[in-house]
Amino acid sequence: MARMSGKVAVITGGANGLGKASALRFTEEDAKGIVIADMLEDAGLETVSMIEDAGGKAIFVNLDAVNRVNNQEMVEAAVTEFGSIDVLVTAAGITHQDYLSGDREAEVKMAIKRAQEIENPAQQFVDGSLEEWQKVIDVNLTGTYFALQAAASAMIEQGKGGSIITLASIAAKHPDAGPTPYVVSKAGVWMLTKKAARELAPENIRVNAIGPGFIETHMTTIFEIAPPERVEETLKSVPMGRRGLPIEIANTALFLASDESSYMTGEILHPDGGYFTD
Repeated sequence: MARMSGKVAVITGGANGLGKASALRFTEEDAKGIVIADMLEDAGLETVSMIEDAGGKAIFVNLDAVNRVNNQEMVEAAVTEFGSIDVLVTAAGITHQDYLSGDREAEVKMAIKRAQEIENPAQQFVDGSLEEWQKVIDVNLTGTYFALQAAASAMIEQGKGGSIITLASIAAKHPDAGPTPYVVSKAGVWMLTKKAARELAPENIRVNAIGPGFIETHMTTIFEIAPPERVEETLKSVPMGRRGLPIEIANTALFLASDESSYMTGEILHPDGGYFTD
């Protein structure tokens, strides 16, 4: 039997990147249905079409991650359309205030800014704006919290448990893996994961995190425009010497979503090419 057979998955941030890769991988493993929840409607509908072309079933739901009601409606859509929610993947996230997945121009500007900040970290820290801090914390941490609450509520009502997978980062444990608001938000996601795992375990709801390393997505545009020597220096921290691929994160999500990880909760898996081996 395929590993997602009979399971309904909701994926926030499913229009692009790691969320999209997970949705397509779940489809390959015969998921009963997938909800693509994102604020990018065109990209989200394209992902739905790709799932349907592959023989799967999916719907798109417009999601503002920081809107609690939107998160509840997202879960209700899964139950109405497919009969249940068995898996939640929280892939919605931003690296900075103006981040929009797929907006290459904005990412190039941010990558240049980030490179400048790396040259003067103390100034970057003291100049950090409240608006930047709040937006990143709201989307990455509060948005994850709302999604977990909505999914867990439905799973408890169903009475058959489920699997919740949060997207943290190596930044959850290492302060040099991103700007201040980003690393703090991801550390929060990791602690939220552990707390939710303890609270929801009696209901047979497993909650685990994935902490990806440097992956080839829109979030790592800096690798494409940074001086080669800086890229080389960064990749020295990765024993495998390369960025990861979205499919490698999707495979990790598949393991955590499936019954193969049935005795695992409150853990974080790091597909990071060996970043945390030192």
